[in-house]
Amino acid sequence: MAYETDAVHLLIVDDDERIRQLLKKFLQRNGFLVTTAADAARARRLLAGLAFDLIVLDVMMPGEDGISLCRELRAKLGAPILLLTARGETSDRILGLEAGADDYLSKPFDPKELLLRINAILRRSAPEPMPAPAAKQVLRLGAMSYDVERGELRREEGEPLRLTATEAGLMRILAADPGATVTRTRLIEEAGPRGAPTPAQERAVDVQITRLRRKIEPDPRQPRYLQTVRGAGYRLAPD
Repeated sequence: MAYETDAVHLLIVDDDERIRQLLKKFLQRNGFLVTTAADAARARRLLAGLAFDLIVLDVMMPGEDGISLCRELRAKLGAPILLLTARGETSDRILGLEAGADDYLSKPFDPKELLLRINAILRRSAPEPMPAPAAKQVLRLGAMSYDVERGELRREEGEPLRLTATEAGLMRILAADPGATVTRTRLIEEAGPRGAPTPAQERAVDVQITRLRRKIEPDPRQPRYLQTVRGAGYRLAPD
């Protein structure tokens, strides 16, 4: 089932005019509002005045590349980012995820696959209705807390921390059963980059976990709350 696209605004950033126009027409036919930019500078000007629900960003652009722009945007924005890359190497994909991307797609690609990826990211980032709990459930993670119902991670007496769509999905899954081990396969299927579990997909989830630990752990190198279960997966161990 397609994601409900009413009022969903996409930003396509690619220096290839043919690709920009092709994707714009295709995505508009599928119900999206689409704006395009030919480079990082133009994208930055658009983002200063408009709100976007998702950004599709080419990696290989003249001048400032997509990885650099992705890293900057992730520090400021919560909108999901999907990278387009002509490089298929796992190391390049991991670099994009470490920069803050929620997913990646290698060129050349079928526009229908891009549509599927966009819909999947938007579903992951959409708030999920939850049954009203008997009492508000808040997990304590040292100086951090996680509100299970709201899906909010925050420092004590502070504003909620911005989570990417993938990070929010990981927290939702892990917090649903604190202390229980969640396999990498399940994390890939429910929160990670789209695709059947492979070593590369598992590594991508590991990268997302590392990023999440930087937001949760006092010392990410010695995780106390977001623990690795060797050979199995991960578990959330609140206080």
